[in-house]
Amino acid sequence: MNHRAVLAEALGSLLLFATVIGSGIMAERIAGGNIAIALLGNTLATGAILFVLITMLGPVSGAHMNPAVTFVMCMRGHIRIHAALAYAAAQLAGGIMGVWLAHLMFDVPLLQLSAKLRGGGGQWAGEAIATFGLVLTIIGTVRMRPESVPISVALYIVAAYWFTSSTSFANPAITLARSLSDSFAGIAPSCVPAFVAAQMGGAITAHIVSGLVFPAAPQNAALADGP
Repeated sequence: MNHRAVLAEALGSLLLFATVIGSGIMAERIAGGNIAIALLGNTLATGAILFVLITMLGPVSGAHMNPAVTFVMCMRGHIRIHAALAYAAAQLAGGIMGVWLAHLMFDVPLLQLSAKLRGGGGQWAGEAIATFGLVLTIIGTVRMRPESVPISVALYIVAAYWFTSSTSFANPAITLARSLSDSFAGIAPSCVPAFVAAQMGGAITAHIVSGLVFPAAPQNAALADGP
């Protein structure tokens, strides 16, 4: 087990989730009720931190910060199952700590549940599409232009915040963590299972489609515990 990689996943998820929640709280407070401006602030902060975290932590763990990404990488033989499970646990634990850190910074109750309902066929389709595009972006860019992964993922998420009906959670761990924040970026706990199911469906579809679109990588490396 690569303990540095697992720690990197926890730390990356903490900083990413704190940014999503914290920028959402800040945007809601200063946007004067303008939801578009609040979403723009939330979007730019999220895209910026993704670029930083993937650039910094990619060489250590792959900077998944997302159980759907980790699951697909396990399916593709890039990470062993026990390492994938450790990654997912670290992503969720670190992410929840990031939510609580954002609450601490903005002087709101540490423990809370979101009351923001997000559901229906349109939003579920939005989550499936958002996650499909994210995973396809990662696989395709890693295969065709690996040096561009940080900017490609950051820009995709910036775009997906605006072109998907769900504002692109695209991450089971952050979906669960956002249910613990009754803020601009929150989601009611009752809405989480359908979002996660849509995300996993989109991720698996991207895994299948990528095999048809991108040339296969050379099979010259042994399976590792992690990136």
